[in-house]
Amino acid sequence: MDTKNIIAAISLSIAIIVLWSLFFQPVPDDSTGLSESEKKLLNSSDMPTIDNEKKDEILSRNDALQLSERIYFENESIKGSISLKGAAIDDLTFKKFKEKLESDEKVVLLNPKDTSLGYYVESGWVTSNKNIDLPDNNSMWMVDGNSKLSEKNDVKIIWENKQGLIFEKIISIDNQYLFTVKQNIKNRTSNIYNLYPYGQIIRKELPEIIDFFILHEGPIGVFDQQLVEKDYKDIIDKKFSKNANEGFLGITDKYWLTSLIPEKNKKFRADFEYKEKFKVNFVETEPIEIQPNGQINSEIKIIIAAKEVGVIDGYNDSLNLKKFDLVIDWGWFYWIVKPLFFLNDYFFKLAGNYGIAIILITVCLRLAFFPLNNYAFKSMSKMKVLQPEMARLKEVHKDDKMKLQQAMMQLYKKEGVNPVSGCLPILISIPFFFAIYKMLFVTIEMRHQPFFGWIKDLSEKDPTSIFNLFGLIPWDPPSFMIIGALPILMGLTMWLQQKLNPAPQDEIQKKIFMFFPLFLTIILAPFPSGLVLYWTANNILTMAQQYVIMKKTTVKTAS
Repeated sequence: MDTKNIIAAISLSIAIIVLWSLFFQPVPDDSTGLSESEKKLLNSSDMPTIDNEKKDEILSRNDALQLSERIYFENESIKGSISLKGAAIDDLTFKKFKEKLESDEKVVLLNPKDTSLGYYVESGWVTSNKNIDLPDNNSMWMVDGNSKLSEKNDVKIIWENKQGLIFEKIISIDNQYLFTVKQNIKNRTSNIYNLYPYGQIIRKELPEIIDFFILHEGPIGVFDQQLVEKDYKDIIDKKFSKNANEGFLGITDKYWLTSLIPEKNKKFRADFEYKEKFKVNFVETEPIEIQPNGQINSEIKIIIAAKEVGVIDGYNDSLNLKKFDLVIDWGWFYWIVKPLFFLNDYFFKLAGNYGIAIILITVCLRLAFFPLNNYAFKSMSKMKVLQPEMARLKEVHKDDKMKLQQAMMQLYKKEGVNPVSGCLPILISIPFFFAIYKMLFVTIEMRHQPFFGWIKDLSEKDPTSIFNLFGLIPWDPPSFMIIGALPILMGLTMWLQQKLNPAPQDEIQKKIFMFFPLFLTIILAPFPSGLVLYWTANNILTMAQQYVIMKKTTVKTAS
């Protein structure tokens, strides 16, 4: 099998994956499994909607935080505050994660609605009764008792309308990323009311996203165990609605998550929409009736998290959620990618260096596929040894393609060579090597992890550049000219690997393949260093295996 066949096999596999995701992956039927009454309810005018938004001012973050009194919270993982105006969770900072490696500034995820980067979480009640005053995002809540929220101390806030309804929220927090909001209503009137609990996430601006097909960023949900992922542009074009008996919904970034978990055993309708702001919300579809002098309650859980695998899996189990771990975009090869993460994490804890862990897991994959790759490389080595004879046959039969083909087949038969025998092992191993690439790309655990020397952060691109001689010349090149030492090493190993493979007979193909390592070096230069390290280590191990096999491979040499 020659280089052309290898590249063709890899390219074909990637093309199939991409085309399937773009054109053939089934679009979930939003009405599947619903009764006729539930389908009508999905579009019913009787179903209340969440529409309490008013035009916001644009203030600085500090000024917006001063607009109203606040409940401050802090635990081991996060700190921030909840505005008493609207009772929105709109100020949250991750204590363990920095914006940049060289900075002490921590990652801020949530911002007040009066800022340009407004991103916040609301909860409350809606009703189709227009004569009831309900708290909205401008209502001023009052603290009843303790005003400092922590793992050990809950906070209770109250709002009362002029019609005799008293609204309460009891907010608690665990030691990581989970908020629990218990909502109570006390009816001091002689009337009966029907109300629907809701939860809502609002994001004003489109965030910086990585527009890459292997990573989803944007609205996400699992409804009755069916995963739904929508890009921001999808909901700008068209609102998404879904009725469900159980599940969760939220907005996911590469490393961060804001999510809502409706109360267990309560049916709800989820909506992803854009109305000058991105909104992800749910409303319970069955009203809760409050009797005269009675009381009702509801509960919503909110997880605002860094997508650490152990933490996300922990919530998946402790809250008895289904498929909550899919907020980390493990992708189509989930069953390969996630176990590879645990193996890589084991090596990291063993070696204490994430770069070493990447090299070790690459070695493990090479060993796992050693027999298959041996078979493929033996085929390639025989093909390379036969190159002179194949060139001679082409010269002898250059005017008769039929005789050339017959002569080539006789040569293959005599030497016991199957020109396509190496394709299958390569195709079998491709999903596994794609899986490790995916695993390194989507998990937060590599973020801000150093390797050695100049690689201080494996989740960022190599900071050096050949255009200033890797820092020897005092000049900062433009970003597109930052092609570092590690990508160059990767390109060099790819070029050397090509030299071990049989060269294409066609001169044009030969020139294209000579250019290929340079092309990939430029393409992969902006990628995270950890990914480039993986490809480099894989190239070196592949070359070593090919070299040994080539030294041992002989053919009878056609006469």
